[in-house]
Amino acid sequence: MLLNKTEIEKKFFEAKINNKKNLFIHPPFDLEQHLISWVTKGHYEEAKYYLDEINSLERAKLAKDSVRSLKNSLICSCTIFTRSIIRGGVDPETAFDLSDVFIQQIEKTNTIESLSKLEYDMLLEFIKKVKSNSNRTYQLVVNKAINYINDQIMQPLSLEIISKNVKVHPNYLSKLFKDEIGMTITEFINRKRIEESKYFLLHSELAISEIAHLFTYCNQSYYSSLFKKYTSISPKQFMKLQHKKTD
Repeated sequence: MLLNKTEIEKKFFEAKINNKKNLFIHPPFDLEQHLISWVTKGHYEEAKYYLDEINSLERAKLAKDSVRSLKNSLICSCTIFTRSIIRGGVDPETAFDLSDVFIQQIEKTNTIESLSKLEYDMLLEFIKKVKSNSNRTYQLVVNKAINYINDQIMQPLSLEIISKNVKVHPNYLSKLFKDEIGMTITEFINRKRIEESKYFLLHSELAISEIAHLFTYCNQSYYSSLFKKYTSISPKQFMKLQHKKTD
């Protein structure tokens, strides 16, 4: 049920009065700003310090049930981390995809202890993205190509398609991309697809063959061979290994 303006104002003042009665004060704004700053820069230890500081204070009550309240709080943290890594140079779609994964995991987690640990796992994974996926200062054409690849990673991609999108000759883009990135466009696409496919292996009900087709590979065998080429293990081995870590 949607609240009208009067009801929102009433709820606002009720919350304000309850917080005053319970002597509750939200964490200082500057702590959150420090946290955002260090996440944006990709520094885990510094970010963890400020998250520890925030978590040493009383959390806002965001629901009657304590577990639900903590889940809501972690979703807020997830939103902050997502925006922070985008500011840090991570492709927005990548950041939002990671956010989706963690929000789903938050909803599946049902104890205070596990949720508290999950927040720090979440912080670490978001910061890893800043370190590994941030756009370096490449030439504009190369950055445009990378952004196009990121946006269209589940669509058919080729040098010709990408060069047409960024409005340069295929030969020019091919050489420039190899010089700047250190690999061909095809290899970059394959590495990106394999990396993105890991989320589906771990967090979806899709079969490996379906994931292969999702990323436009003609068959499971070819997808698996590429997966092993870039990770040294097969998709099945990857899933087993990751599930062991979470058991």
